[in-house]
Amino acid sequence: MQVFEQVHALRKQVAEWKKSGHSVGFVPTMGNLHDGHLSLVKKAQQTCDKVIVSIFVNPMQFGPNEDFDSYPRTFEADQSKLAKVQADAVFYPTVDEVYPKGLGQTQVCVPAAITGLLEGAERPGHFDGVTTVVCKLFNMVQPNTAFFGQKDYQQLAVIKTMVEDLSMPIEIVAVPIARDEDGLALSSRNQYLSEEQRQVAPKLFTVLQDVAVAIGSGNGDFDALCQVATARLMSEGFDGVDYIKVCHADTLLPAHESDGGKVILAVARLGKTRLLDNILL
Repeated sequence: MQVFEQVHALRKQVAEWKKSGHSVGFVPTMGNLHDGHLSLVKKAQQTCDKVIVSIFVNPMQFGPNEDFDSYPRTFEADQSKLAKVQADAVFYPTVDEVYPKGLGQTQVCVPAAITGLLEGAERPGHFDGVTTVVCKLFNMVQPNTAFFGQKDYQQLAVIKTMVEDLSMPIEIVAVPIARDEDGLALSSRNQYLSEEQRQVAPKLFTVLQDVAVAIGSGNGDFDALCQVATARLMSEGFDGVDYIKVCHADTLLPAHESDGGKVILAVARLGKTRLLDNILL
């Protein structure tokens, strides 16, 4: 497995692969890898000849009171995990390599119709940082296909919108949420949970499943279902519920009963840890 820190060296290798007829898959990450990340690599390996994983903690997508400085940086352990699953290359750039002009450079901003609600409302400016860095990484890596987890559903929708609107020649593949045996969606931030909180955390998925069953049984009062689900989570020991919403699967606007595709999106808090989860209907 090769490790690249500079764009020019990575591009040279990618050009050689493509010249030899190889397809290139790309998995962008912020490191601190777990089995959910590795499931993306394995999915990429099923459809692409070569797979590149980037590890870059992007300062542009963190707010002033968020955990950029304390975000786990575990490159040696990450490198070992990627070698075991036989990734072809790791792109591990510095902040200066990605942002040579600093963070005040040109930015890529997807319209607020999809970035200004849900997580975008909770974290102003977050998605501008996401789309800017993903656009830069796409230009640096130049993959044929990129793979993203469904857990960050709004992020996935925003990136799909960016790729479509900017006519990027990249296929975006969504990979289903990887879960622990008790149903908790895998996340780097799960390690912040105390032992007691870890016992409570899987109940988020349980409650969302019950909402999904109710909708599948014909209950179209989505607001009432979400209010009941919120109350249940609070009674189960969660410290807060930022939102539970039933949304149109593409626009993320509030869903109507007649909509063909829907997604149940939720964020609940245990202590300072925000847990994201969703169920696609």
